[in-house]
Amino acid sequence: MQLNKNQQEAVDYIDGPTLVLAGAGSGKTRVITTKIVSLIAKHCISPENICALTFTNKAAAEMRERITKEIGADTAKKLTVCTFHSLGLNILRAEHLSLGLGANFSLFDQFDTFKIVRDIIRDDFPVLTVDDSEKNATIDVLTKISMWKSRLEAPEDFSLTTPEAQIYKRYQAYLRACNAVDFEDLIFLPSRLLKNDPSIKERWSHTFRYVLVDEYQDTNETQYQLLKMLTEIYNCFTVVGDDDQSIYSWRGARPENIKTLATEYPNLKVIKLQENYRSTANILDCANALISHNQHLFSKNLYSHSGIPGSLIRVIELSDENAESERVAAEILGNKFISKRHWSDYAVLYRSNFQSRSLEKAFHEARIPCVITGGTSFFEQNEIKDLLAWFRLLCNPNDDAALLRIINVPRRGIGEQTISALTEAAKLTGKSIFQSALNPAVTKNLLPRQKASLGEFMCVFLKLHSHLQTRRGIWIVEHIVDEIGYEDYLRANSESRAAVEIRIKNVKQLLSWIERLIVGKKNEDPLNFIEAIDRLGLREMLDRQDDNQNADAVQLMTLHAAKGLEFPMVILVGMEEGILPHRSSFDLPLGIEEERRLAYVGITRAREDLIITYCKKRGNKNQLETDLSQGPSRFLDEVPQELLDRSNALCNQNKNDKLNTIDAALNELINAFN
Repeated sequence: MQLNKNQQEAVDYIDGPTLVLAGAGSGKTRVITTKIVSLIAKHCISPENICALTFTNKAAAEMRERITKEIGADTAKKLTVCTFHSLGLNILRAEHLSLGLGANFSLFDQFDTFKIVRDIIRDDFPVLTVDDSEKNATIDVLTKISMWKSRLEAPEDFSLTTPEAQIYKRYQAYLRACNAVDFEDLIFLPSRLLKNDPSIKERWSHTFRYVLVDEYQDTNETQYQLLKMLTEIYNCFTVVGDDDQSIYSWRGARPENIKTLATEYPNLKVIKLQENYRSTANILDCANALISHNQHLFSKNLYSHSGIPGSLIRVIELSDENAESERVAAEILGNKFISKRHWSDYAVLYRSNFQSRSLEKAFHEARIPCVITGGTSFFEQNEIKDLLAWFRLLCNPNDDAALLRIINVPRRGIGEQTISALTEAAKLTGKSIFQSALNPAVTKNLLPRQKASLGEFMCVFLKLHSHLQTRRGIWIVEHIVDEIGYEDYLRANSESRAAVEIRIKNVKQLLSWIERLIVGKKNEDPLNFIEAIDRLGLREMLDRQDDNQNADAVQLMTLHAAKGLEFPMVILVGMEEGILPHRSSFDLPLGIEEERRLAYVGITRAREDLIITYCKKRGNKNQLETDLSQGPSRFLDEVPQELLDRSNALCNQNKNDKLNTIDAALNELINAFN
């Protein structure tokens, strides 16, 4: 399909900074990929000097696949197409000496960082747990550390007068002692480095002649600063985003980065993509009217490429969440009976995870296949975390978090006393736990059986590590399960034979992925063992969603998880004050605006049919609270009422909701066709 006028303008303009305001369904990914091809083929920019940044590995892979079809695998391989965090990791690997890191530094995940901060609080700052739980105190401190890093603020930048600031300093020192970084450091440390070292900044800004950024509205302060420094010399970049779809402020995203861009780059070229290729006109008119209540630096108005008005948006009131769930199941069954759509053509979207419980129950009773996106991911399974911890420790023996996870997995009799002795020695000397285990002055105080158990672990580790030193990473992948006795451990610690087989299958899947990374996949160069583990570590943190979206099942997901997706039919449940907008937003300066953007995202996921439901009363978790729902959402009053159908057309309710059941709905449909 040919590009429209505005899309073509966005592709052709390369003479300076460019902001492409791309509304929902306006073809932004096509614009980015076409522009990359044009930069190479038409403007003769070397692919090595082009960098395209996304926020998920899935988006990066999709972009690379599209580009490969246009310019071939050999040329596409030379491009940098990755996430912000992958680029940050590449910079850290290249500049580790300037940051005082060893070459084989580790990447700590949320489990690791939570434990580190919790232990610091437990040991030296118990005052923080006087009025709150240890878990909440730890989360609060981690939130503040995240805020400081998002502002490019290191512990040395401010007075350490508060316990949180002192913990931040201790936390960063602990990471350095372990030769490790956390997920946020992947942007924070490169940005600080480029900011403080002009020669390194010049080298990296010479590397990329042109930079493109997808989902720009989701960038935080550190990502904006990194982009600014990487493009300082050539000043040529294209950022594509939609301020109306900025829904991640809780993790640092700053839609105001669009305003900052316009302020700091007076010659900024702004191009609007307003032609929508996804939804009917009625759905877009509803979305436009809703989002018009937000403040905008640049206004835009989506219109339908097809021009088809489509059905009205149906709005249905239910008595409670159980009636709502039964009605949603009935609507899907009824629509499928008529339209013959696939189950995967339907999505049910909600504001909070607890809303999925009654939906899942109703779907199970109606025998509707469904998947809840955002459940336990592959990388959160214990067997996967165990093996990745072994691999992390092999790459970096000073990775305390990895060592503590697997020093007794499989069990080998290393008890709490042994671990405590090693940990205390590490604290006193400022060394890692592994170094303490190699120190005779520490181990001499252990009992004979404790020494034997620790010695067994060290022998297994050193044997595996010797193959890493001789560059035989494949041998480790092929033999680690047998060498550590992990399959026997799984069989002894699983509740059933079926569970054992699932866990063994997961292990084999992980090992096959690592082997493919080391050997090299189609269109990608082979990696060494350490690079392969890095790649999987990033995937674990970035890809929290299962691949269940490929199953033929109704998708149940939060509005946050739905961003970037589309479905022929969407049912948006819980459109109530206190739910959407969420009560937590009521007292925040721009809280309602973000909640309105969430509703906008939900509405624009629908291609053909949209149903909105709300309840008179709603239970919270297992306790019914009649005041949880505070009436229909204000957002329903902010759209043209002529676009809404409030007639409850499928099956009219009576006082007892007797007609609001799945059987009644199906019987009514069947009777209509007889």
